Amino acid sequence: MDHLSLLRRRMVERQLAARGVRDTRVLDAMRIVPREDFVPSALRAFAYDDAPLPIGLNQTISQPWMVASMIEAADVCPGDRVLEVGAGSGYAAAVLGLVAHEVWSIERHPALAQQAQARLRHLEYHNVHVVSGDGTQGLPEQAPFDVIVVSAAGPEAPRALLDQMTIGGRMVIPLGRHPSDQVLVLVRRIDAETYARFQLAKVHFVPLIAG
Repeated sequence: MDHLSLLRRRMVERQLAARGVRDTRVLDAMRIVPREDFVPSALRAFAYDDAPLPIGLNQTISQPWMVASMIEAADVCPGDRVLEVGAGSGYAAAVLGLVAHEVWSIERHPALAQQAQARLRHLEYHNVHVVSGDGTQGLPEQAPFDVIVVSAAGPEAPRALLDQMTIGGRMVIPLGRHPSDQVLVLVRRIDAETYARFQLAKVHFVPLIAG
């Protein structure tokens, strides 16, 4: 086993399982996806640190624990169609691709979207698709989605995303008007007009920007 593979296994044991992540499918996916391939080459040695890392354009790859926690909170199932808002480097989309049926990921920076799509194709995640666009509007042409995972924070869940959830669908999204008051929230769609919301944890994400 090479050094980075060993660090990946330790990351799953010490940063995820030891801190309460229990979903075995999520843990298995995190053992498989090579996070070092989703960070700048100069940062490969730090790929399994318990921290976000910069990926350019003032964006980051989330810390592994946050990726695992959000996917676990969304209760992603093998048959689910997933929308991710904020593809970044494509790492979380790759993890989602191993636990869901199909993943669509939207990224507002065209350069990051192109890089993520190329990286995912090279690594043969053929059920994951990355497009460039306004994440606050979702992807109505691909809706509805069983799960929506939002990797950027806004003051409230965008109406377009709420409308694109299936009945019984789940959205995990950081909400807060200021970085200091962001909370990770689970939203469940009960019926056509009813949504239940559950606060999960205090977090700190980059802002969700329209356009």
